[in-house]
Amino acid sequence: MPKAVTAYCMQNVVYDQTMRCANFIVKKPMVIGHECAGIIEEVGSEVKSLEVGDRVALEPGISCGHCSLCKAGSYNLCPEMRFFGSPPTNGSLAHKVVHPAKLCYKLPDNVSLEEGAMCEPLSVGVHACRRANVGPETNVMIMGSGPIGLVTLLAARAFGAPRIIITDVDVQRLSIARNLGADETAKVSTDIEDVDTDVGKIQNAMGSGIDVSFDCVGFDKTMSTALNATRPGGKVCLIGLAKTEMTVALTPAAAREVDVIGIFRYRSTWPLCIEFLRSGKIDVKPLITHRFGFTQKEIEDAFEISAQGGNAIKVMFNL
Repeated sequence: MPKAVTAYCMQNVVYDQTMRCANFIVKKPMVIGHECAGIIEEVGSEVKSLEVGDRVALEPGISCGHCSLCKAGSYNLCPEMRFFGSPPTNGSLAHKVVHPAKLCYKLPDNVSLEEGAMCEPLSVGVHACRRANVGPETNVMIMGSGPIGLVTLLAARAFGAPRIIITDVDVQRLSIARNLGADETAKVSTDIEDVDTDVGKIQNAMGSGIDVSFDCVGFDKTMSTALNATRPGGKVCLIGLAKTEMTVALTPAAAREVDVIGIFRYRSTWPLCIEFLRSGKIDVKPLITHRFGFTQKEIEDAFEISAQGGNAIKVMFNL
């Protein structure tokens, strides 16, 4: 049985290939990894809530705790945030890490370490659904069937969304989404000229208005499609940060009072994610497609498989 697990995120692929992700730039060697869980080996003298041997999932961001954003509860926006695996902070792809007790959440007996590590990506979907007020009367569209799109699908269903359509350019990913519970899928184009065609395809497949759209990619094309496919008075949440800048037609969306909501990581989501996993309301196990140890060769193989995409959703390291 592993003492710790860390999942490999597509953000790591971006760092490896471009040395930056959005506004975070790698300037010196850095340990990656932020989706993690493990077994406690040592606690500080003042820690009362945890003890050696506890199995915990780690929330990877350490905020300052005293700025106006932290005091207001929006600690995910803290300008002094230190986040695992985001420059210049080292991440969790290591045998041991030191972390504040308040950011270590005990796992129930029926939730594995691997599932605990999946609380991190799942938190993105949960936070987005909270921000968009997804509920039993919310029809949802998700742009992108990558890992974040798929956990957003699981989260939206857990929040009660009655109908969900998910899009992608890859039919294999759409098949995975269908198996995870998507009501409809739509294969879309990468060409910005095809926005109207794709919007028609999506709306015909849904047969009803789309109340909330989640762009889990972050390209001009995906955001334009989301803005145009969403009903008047609806909401579009931008989760994916594939580009630092986008060019989209906002005026038509504004004329239909479509709200654009930014999503950056998450806040106060771990207890709910763990409860979703404990109760079985969400099952993340099908998302874990590959497992590796912690040898140099296994790490290199895992990086290669993750970069290729395809049927690799979540690649897990057992340390």
